[in-house]
Amino acid sequence: MASIPIHQQAAVVEDPGDNFKILLRNDIPVGEPGPEEILVKLTCTGLCHSEVRAVLAWGAYKSIIGHEGVGTVVKAGAKVSPSLMGQRVGVKWLYNACTKCSVCQRGLAHHCPNQLNTSRHVPGTLQQYVVADARFITMIPEGLADEIAAPILCAGLTMSGALAHLDQELKPGDWIVISGSGGGLGHIGVQIAARIKKLRVIAIDSGDAKRKLSLDSGAEVFLDFKTEDVAARVLDLTGEGAHATIVVPGTKEAFQMAPSLVRNMATIVSVGLPPNHMDIPISATICAARGLTIKGSSVGTESQLTELLNLALEGVITPAIGVFELAETPRLIRQLTKDEIMGRAVVRIPVDQ
Repeated sequence: MASIPIHQQAAVVEDPGDNFKILLRNDIPVGEPGPEEILVKLTCTGLCHSEVRAVLAWGAYKSIIGHEGVGTVVKAGAKVSPSLMGQRVGVKWLYNACTKCSVCQRGLAHHCPNQLNTSRHVPGTLQQYVVADARFITMIPEGLADEIAAPILCAGLTMSGALAHLDQELKPGDWIVISGSGGGLGHIGVQIAARIKKLRVIAIDSGDAKRKLSLDSGAEVFLDFKTEDVAARVLDLTGEGAHATIVVPGTKEAFQMAPSLVRNMATIVSVGLPPNHMDIPISATICAARGLTIKGSSVGTESQLTELLNLALEGVITPAIGVFELAETPRLIRQLTKDEIMGRAVVRIPVDQ
């Protein structure tokens, strides 16, 4: 195996906020794994819409962001099994969790109050080498392309986790509305809902390209929120309203619309990540009077991720991706801030110079 360099290339966020910059640098030190950590040489990483939170300073993040990385283990800490060396793994949002709290004991480490997150608490995957906790990485199935696996680590897992909240409430043939259906999360959510859960999907987004992607992903109907009376159309299609809706965009308008899309006793799953100061703009009176339930959802479990990766290997789940070079990262993230990317952008990490 080739020697590990001292310095590496990375995309680095500077001056987060309205005037943020993303600089491409080649002088970033390569991290050293601790006793329970590994060093992963990355081949690619997906770009998540939550990167917007980092560059616009909606929260505290590391200067190297990204949390959908795929690569090969090239170094292991003292407490890590040597069998991991050379294995292809995924590095995701959940860097690690305490494993001891009541939430972790229920198998829901992604909701651990003591969790650490890749790009938030430790440097992210927009670099050539990343340090990861060996206990929380994901094995990538043989035969699944790195570029396809990357967006499943977060976009796919987020939607799998969101739909899992509805497993006890919905049955095949029920109606579900997925807003933001043409984005990185939304189109994979449409595929899971339609192809795996056998739900009737009403997709909401805007534009011909996102219409095509949503319908190709399995949506029964596409509604353009910019040109149609979405609530009236949903009521006309379903009779009473959908049985549930998943709100993917982190916009006030998407959350405000949600109650008008569903029937009484329905569930609204909140996935979108707006600025921290924005509260959910849904009337408490309406929730009480109509028996509505609002559930928050953040990524999912490791077993859900394993299942999803295998479904991708079988071709059942097919993320729509565009593959770009690391040098294009600044442009891509600016497009993310304007919601101009369809499907998922995946950045190819350059080999050592």
